[in-house]
Amino acid sequence: MINGEKINLLPILLKIIRSKDSEILEGYKIDVMLRLEDGCEILVRRDRINQLLTFMRSIMKIGSNDDTKTNTTLKLSLLDALQLEQFKTNDFTNADWSGSKVLLEFANKLHDFKGITKIDSPKSLQTQLRSYQQEGLNWLQFLREYSFGGILADEMGLGKTIQTLAHILVEKENKRLSNPVLLIVPTSLVVNWESEILKFAPSLLFKIIQGAKRDFDDLNHFDILITTYPLLYRDFEHLKKQHYSFIILDEAQNIKNKNTTAAQFLMHLTSDYRLCLTGTPLENHLGELWSLFNFLTPGFLGDDRYFNREFRAKIEKSNNEAAKKTLSTRIKPFMLRRTKAQIDLDLPQKTEIIQKCELTEQQRDLYEVVRLAMHKKVQEEIDKKGLNKSHIILLDALLKLRQVCCDPRLLKMEHNVTESAKLNMLIEMVEEMVEEGRKILIFSQFTGMLSLIEAELNSIKIPFVKLCGDTKDRKAPVNEFQNGTTPIFLISLKAGGVGLNLTAADVVIHYDPWWNPAVENQATDRAHRIGQTKSVFVYKFIAKDTLEEKILELQAKKSSIAGALFDGENSKTAAQITQEDVNALFESAA
Repeated sequence: MINGEKINLLPILLKIIRSKDSEILEGYKIDVMLRLEDGCEILVRRDRINQLLTFMRSIMKIGSNDDTKTNTTLKLSLLDALQLEQFKTNDFTNADWSGSKVLLEFANKLHDFKGITKIDSPKSLQTQLRSYQQEGLNWLQFLREYSFGGILADEMGLGKTIQTLAHILVEKENKRLSNPVLLIVPTSLVVNWESEILKFAPSLLFKIIQGAKRDFDDLNHFDILITTYPLLYRDFEHLKKQHYSFIILDEAQNIKNKNTTAAQFLMHLTSDYRLCLTGTPLENHLGELWSLFNFLTPGFLGDDRYFNREFRAKIEKSNNEAAKKTLSTRIKPFMLRRTKAQIDLDLPQKTEIIQKCELTEQQRDLYEVVRLAMHKKVQEEIDKKGLNKSHIILLDALLKLRQVCCDPRLLKMEHNVTESAKLNMLIEMVEEMVEEGRKILIFSQFTGMLSLIEAELNSIKIPFVKLCGDTKDRKAPVNEFQNGTTPIFLISLKAGGVGLNLTAADVVIHYDPWWNPAVENQATDRAHRIGQTKSVFVYKFIAKDTLEEKILELQAKKSSIAGALFDGENSKTAAQITQEDVNALFESAA
């Protein structure tokens, strides 16, 4: 307002933001002189012009929508309301936003989730919700009321399945399930969902669309349709004919790559509401988070080019605090994440132990030979093609080094080394633990390694059960371990890292580490979860002075990006392996 007259700054700001110098202007260190349409000039404080430009660039998503290049008005949707509310409180309380009253009222409601209405637990739910699960149900109903998609990102073991079933039951009891809910899960979790529905929500009618003879008759007769990610491609023509009340993705990180068939096909299914369930909404880089939100609410975070420029590049490469805050604020209302550390679950203690071992002399010699040869090969490839195009050969080199650390017999190269320091350490520990009455989960990413462990256990006559990707009947080994006296469960990390309740175990052993600590944490949570009554000991086997020690360092870097976004940490982020990381991975321990 100048001399009592309101001045519309929007046309001026739009002109600035579309100019080549817009990003430079955002970084002004001095106050800015703006020329009005009548030729007058006004001096604007640099902090205020920076706030204006940052806000407008975020709302307009410059570069993702051609309309923004010519429009002289700024249109805001309800999904922009949270940013508008934050902007409004940043020294712009008196700004006159024409037609924005509804937006501002809605923004106030979004800004603080504590005011969400408490929902009565559904009468037909066959369990008592814990307090945080009740809060999760309230949040889900809030999203449903406004048809907003969201991510229930609770840590593994906190009951995302129970909260989701309660949510569906509330909708059914209030007669709002006019169409079925489509639930898409990994193949390995179909049995888990079936048993959870029968146990906790038996009033829900469900149909499993799986197997050789899949039929799509009378789909509207059911409350829930359960299918799997691999079947989306085969059954797409049938699935797209049906409109759904909800589409729910379990282990939604399965669509973290926007280019996968599943991610692309899902965009063509229609529903009133969409929900993602995942304990790991972000594993490697921010593009995975964008893919989830692109499924939930297309355009909410802009197109991928806009998102990469405004968020990924600024956060992952430059650790830009403003970009982190903007993204975190934008997604906050639509993602609910609680960890065990934040919630009083009365769970027994979990103790993590790094168990290091020295490679045998022959194993060490083999490791050094492979290290030198693969480092030379990798560096030549990087020099020739660049790091971004050398991932295949890099991963192959790292695979070979990891195999030597686990057991040289896994390595498909000519050598005569059969000793494994790790396997010897494992068997010694297992024998002692079994005598103490422990029940043990042993995870490995290598099914070949599980076979070698199996042979050793057979030789010393210790009973075990095993679960891998080719296991046909998953219920049998789980029941035998949970309800019987079998002391050891050998599990492929890929096949059994999620969807299992193995609270009979009080020891978890990770035989081999990998980059992403979230994967190991998910596996550990098979034992350390609701229902556990004993203290749990978690052992991570590490070959000393090898690549595996470097992996622990990279794990810390990988987890920092998720922490910065979800937990407000200010640690430096790193989403990709750099040349420095490569050098460190292959450097000698000497």
